[in-house]
Amino acid sequence: MEKPLAEPGGPYPLCPHKDCCERVVINVSGLRFETQVKTLRQFPDTLLGDPRRRVHYFDPLRNEYFFDRNRPCFDSILYYYQSGGRLRRPANVPIDIFLEELKFYQLGEDALTKFREDEGFIKEEERALPEREFLKQVWLLFEYPESSQAARIIAIISVLVILISIVIFCLETLPEFRDEQDISLPLHHHRGNSSHPSLRSSKSQFEDPFFIVETICICWFSFELAVRFLASPSKPAFFKNIMNMIDFVAIIPYFVALGTEFARQRGVGQPAMSLAILRVIRLVRVFRIFKLSRHSKGLQILGQTLKASMRELGLLIFFLFIGVILFSSAVYFAEADHEDTKFTSIPEAFWWAVVTMTTVGYGDMSPETVGGKIVGSLCAIAGVLTISLPVPVIVSNFSYFYHREIDCEEQGQYTHVTTCPYHLPPSPAPPALQEKAHQREEKQQQDSAVIPPTSKFLDGVVYVDGGQLMSLGLEQPNKRLVTQV
Repeated sequence: MEKPLAEPGGPYPLCPHKDCCERVVINVSGLRFETQVKTLRQFPDTLLGDPRRRVHYFDPLRNEYFFDRNRPCFDSILYYYQSGGRLRRPANVPIDIFLEELKFYQLGEDALTKFREDEGFIKEEERALPEREFLKQVWLLFEYPESSQAARIIAIISVLVILISIVIFCLETLPEFRDEQDISLPLHHHRGNSSHPSLRSSKSQFEDPFFIVETICICWFSFELAVRFLASPSKPAFFKNIMNMIDFVAIIPYFVALGTEFARQRGVGQPAMSLAILRVIRLVRVFRIFKLSRHSKGLQILGQTLKASMRELGLLIFFLFIGVILFSSAVYFAEADHEDTKFTSIPEAFWWAVVTMTTVGYGDMSPETVGGKIVGSLCAIAGVLTISLPVPVIVSNFSYFYHREIDCEEQGQYTHVTTCPYHLPPSPAPPALQEKAHQREEKQQQDSAVIPPTSKFLDGVVYVDGGQLMSLGLEQPNKRLVTQV
């Protein structure tokens, strides 16, 4: 008969911590895993590390824990216990599924936060809300379109006003609608000027339809900004938000242009200064298009991509800078002996180098000599290689943020199946009960010969006795559960 346990002092001494060296079996959707109890006990606040939590998934008939969960994810979950806290997502598992498994196994908020940081998630700040109920409702109405149906309607109105403002900004530069008295617009000779006389030449600026529509748009922008400022929970944080600064810059050009117009009509101020200010202010109006990013997920994803790809964009600009310096110098000296050369200096060749390296090729400047054409060929090839190196990283970042946004939208649409706790089967017939009782007595006799009477109980959780599921404690020292492998 084989001796199951060695005596103290023998060649194989007994382990002093039999409960920790004991192995447990975990069945995840039919795939069985084995590990030691001491491995799970490293994190006692988790589902697998706490015996009282995992007991609900214990199957005493098969002597294993059963979880109806994702099998590929459990490799990483088990490695988290084995490595002492290293969490690595499998490459073939989407992020939303892995996050759902982490929450199910209750690995803790610290593990979830660290995983989000490793995956590049931007830490979401908690929504600060006003304390007063009325201001809270107003803040939700204008700041969060998804909060209610009325908030969605206000967001739609805001988008329409932004689009109307941008359309007006573009239409007023057409020859048919250009005001001849408006000095802020450059005067160009167009064929349309002779066949289509200006429709605004006989009207003052305050009677101009474009000015009236612009005034209505500015009134809405100002009202929206004022309401959001008054209802904001923190005034300093309100001005630190880049989106609020864009809203503020969007309305400033109107009032500056209005004041400049009043000063010009009264003969106050220098015309040259007024002209420069008006043209700059008119150009600033085009930045209203960035107000759409408040209501557009696509623009937000683009902004996150550019923010995450600043290093790659910096490398791209640095590579282009080096190439422009090298090839503009080379083409200048290669074309120096040509009489009608357009490369009169190295700075004049900068434009040609940039256009060639970006593969645009306007054709306004081109080399004529053999040496210049060789330099141009090398410049084009170097430009293709320079741009192609960092671009895949930027595309990968965009794909990551896009799919993450899609996964977050679909996360609340599905509910995972719940794992049912173990329930004992119906009581068998009396002969079968007697047969099982006889087998159980023989097994207990064998276990009593193997297990020392002083060994400690492993989990202290369940025990089957006479068809009942019972909890074992210290008051039952002779009834122990040993997990077999």
